[in-house]
Amino acid sequence: MSLRHAVLGLLANRPASGYDLLGTFQTSLANVWPATQSQLYTELNRLADTGLVAVAAEGPRGRKEYTLTDAGREELLHWLIEVEPQRVRRSDGLLRVFFLSQVSPEQAKAYVEREGTSAVEHHQGLADLERSIDWDEGDLSFYGRLALEWGLRFTRMQEEWAQWAAERIAERTTERPPQP
Repeated sequence: MSLRHAVLGLLANRPASGYDLLGTFQTSLANVWPATQSQLYTELNRLADTGLVAVAAEGPRGRKEYTLTDAGREELLHWLIEVEPQRVRRSDGLLRVFFLSQVSPEQAKAYVEREGTSAVEHHQGLADLERSIDWDEGDLSFYGRLALEWGLRFTRMQEEWAQWAAERIAERTTERPPQP
């Protein structure tokens, strides 16, 4: 996924200003595809330059409301239907797990416990987000809620894994003598 497609997807639901889009990113998409204000406005300019979005209205203080063009809708549909998602399987956290034998068992256990704590905190943030959103019957709410549920389930799994891993490390420590 790219920022380009995230913006096109949001504009497919309704016209919006950069400020409006940034608000949506900060309240929901940041958990899936974060973007800064400068990245978002740069992407809006690129999309307008390539004809995928158009300025539908201009308001006070240079506010521009963007709308999706037919070419933008075609690009979004092409990406949704024909482009296979990149299923990145890199994890800095799990790479570290592979090398925890380089630290003491206590440090290894502390590491996976911190991973569990981080998962709990992220889960709580998602749960807070779920409660804070005024869900409606619109498509963005429906599918946004599906994505949020994935995050809730994934963070719960991360927490469970961390507890399991910490227990395995503790068991291994008591079963094996220290290695030189």
